[in-house]
Amino acid sequence: MLLSIAICLMGLPFKLDAQVTVKRGMTLMGSRFEVTVIERDSVWANMYIDSAVSEIRRIENLISEWQPHTQVSAVNRAAGIKPVRVDREVFALTQRALAFSRLSDGAFDISIAALDRIWRFDGSMDELPTPEAVQRSIAHVGYQDIVLDSVASSIYLARSGMKIGFGSIGKGYAADRGRDLLKRLGVQGGIVNASGDLSTWGTQLNGQPWRVGINNPLKAHKMIAVLQMKEESVATSGSYEKYVEFGGKRYAHIINPKTGFPASGLISVTVYGPSAEFANGLSTSMMVLGAREGAKLLRRFPAYKAVWMSDGGRVRRIR
Repeated sequence: MLLSIAICLMGLPFKLDAQVTVKRGMTLMGSRFEVTVIERDSVWANMYIDSAVSEIRRIENLISEWQPHTQVSAVNRAAGIKPVRVDREVFALTQRALAFSRLSDGAFDISIAALDRIWRFDGSMDELPTPEAVQRSIAHVGYQDIVLDSVASSIYLARSGMKIGFGSIGKGYAADRGRDLLKRLGVQGGIVNASGDLSTWGTQLNGQPWRVGINNPLKAHKMIAVLQMKEESVATSGSYEKYVEFGGKRYAHIINPKTGFPASGLISVTVYGPSAEFANGLSTSMMVLGAREGAKLLRRFPAYKAVWMSDGGRVRRIR
């Protein structure tokens, strides 16, 4: 997810009623994370942050498709060969991902990790890929061929060349789990920010809600909304940082799993509600579905709300 979230700690001294706000940034899951906690002193605060970091690293060591030792990598290596037994946590995350694929009619699909990289957003593309190349690129994509066995707690990718990855919801899941852990440890308030997919709880030192700004993708240093959050989560998907242009049309890095072409119509979608993982799935799906169908999907989940911007710069908010 794109880091399009600004955390605003508003007009407060950093010590009140024998408590402090401690914030630490680090690189986890290949992205920028930031953990903020409200605690009685900085020593305890840093110990709790250490615990959250350990939890996120544990998750990364389960679900990363880039590290060869993880269970997800083992599943990918066995594609078309045999099922692979995984921890219940990995199984349940995959189950939820497949449920989201069905809800979104395939707009969300963790098997898109197998997509051939014919779209490059590093400045090296000098022409559009041919329709034939695009069609070949999605040959190994299809959530319908991910087979789960609940009794064996196994995952089987039914076709050789398939691959799954949790880049679309993994960071949101880590943010949720980090928040859950810190709450269980007794931390009264804070934020786990996973590169823009974040979960909050409690309040700032002055008792005010956390203020989370949604950046305007077309105007640097401007915001399209500021959310007041206590126990809530937010996730943003966007097309405004990684894209190419041909013939005056923008092609962004969020790919439609069905067509192999970049999603179009929306520049950014921010979804907020109880879970960063679920908000992440919704924001990704809405980017692919577009404004009309995305709004229909969102309205099925009244606990979640959204702010999005169209390619033309129009901002819409569903509360």
